[in-house]
Amino acid sequence: MGAHSILPYDQDRETAGFFAAAAEGRLVYRACNDCNHALHPPTDHCPHCGGWNTAWRDAKGTGSLHTWTTVMHQIHPDYPAPYTLVVVELDDAPEVRLMGRLDGEPELAAGQPMEVWFERLGEGPTLPQWKPVGN
Repeated sequence: MGAHSILPYDQDRETAGFFAAAAEGRLVYRACNDCNHALHPPTDHCPHCGGWNTAWRDAKGTGSLHTWTTVMHQIHPDYPAPYTLVVVELDDAPEVRLMGRLDGEPELAAGQPMEVWFERLGEGPTLPQWKPVGN
């Protein structure tokens, strides 16, 4: 990959903890400490019970493939096609679905076990990415 001119903003009040954990090689999700509901996108307020007692929780870093799509036409010089965008449901909290990118056109199947790995984007943030278990 090139200079990574498309970088996520990692200093947002509600998502900075996600990126800080990723920089340490940890995958986290936000959850309510009162009703145990996972919150995604992450927020300080729980829409399920109305409480404000939320915190980051460590995830195992495993999930199942929910869906995917392969991009065949290059739209940015840092991301040569083909590549495949995946959406993974966390094993810890299936209501939390996170995206990742795989190079090429891998053979995939719905429900396939996936595991996280961490990609450092140059001098920018670290992103959790996903790959099939065993690859």
